[in-house]
Amino acid sequence: MFFTCFFIQKNMKAIVIGGSGATGKELINQLIMDDSYLEIKSFVRRKSNLNHPKLKEIIIDFDKIYDYKNEMIGDVAFSCLGTTLKAAGSKEAQWIIDYDYQYHFAQISKENHVSTFVLISSFGANKDSKIFYSKMKGKLEAEVLKLDFSRTIIFQPPSLIRPNSDRKGEIIGMKVIRFFNNFGIFKSFEPLHVADLAKVMIKSVKQLSDGNHILKPTDIKKLLPNS
Repeated sequence: MFFTCFFIQKNMKAIVIGGSGATGKELINQLIMDDSYLEIKSFVRRKSNLNHPKLKEIIIDFDKIYDYKNEMIGDVAFSCLGTTLKAAGSKEAQWIIDYDYQYHFAQISKENHVSTFVLISSFGANKDSKIFYSKMKGKLEAEVLKLDFSRTIIFQPPSLIRPNSDRKGEIIGMKVIRFFNNFGIFKSFEPLHVADLAKVMIKSVKQLSDGNHILKPTDIKKLLPNS
């Protein structure tokens, strides 16, 4: 499935949405420490406490995302945005955040000739699913792939271990998976720490060839160090 090219470009510029979330924070911290990246632009609703010469935080109104098109220029775009139904308040509101904002970001990235687009999706994403969340994620994947970037990398991770998470459904699901893991069952769906997901996202940009890549839990595990 993987074609490993080990093409490590220097002085890359990354653009990121979702940098205030658990995975996004880890991603930005790791991008800052990565010598391959010269600049990281993070588009957020409110400024974080993170300061670094390589990092430029741009406060934006996602409902007017096209107003910031001239700032969304880089070599790699990372889309880490996402929320829960509870936090959003309704399916319609969740669709706007999880689908509309990310798709518009992808459109702008394509128009600005960003060559690589990296998207965090969800395991089980399927545009034909009867389940709202899976259908939403699947439709986003399908529409992003239609934009035909030189390289599209989509991650469908298992349950994520987020520091201080308050997502009850995710916490319960993770406990169930870990219970079965103790008996050697569902090992491929073993929960993944957001720091490891961020690590693999960065690694995939350096190692995967041009084209479309959809990485499921087993594929993600193969890219982890010592796996």
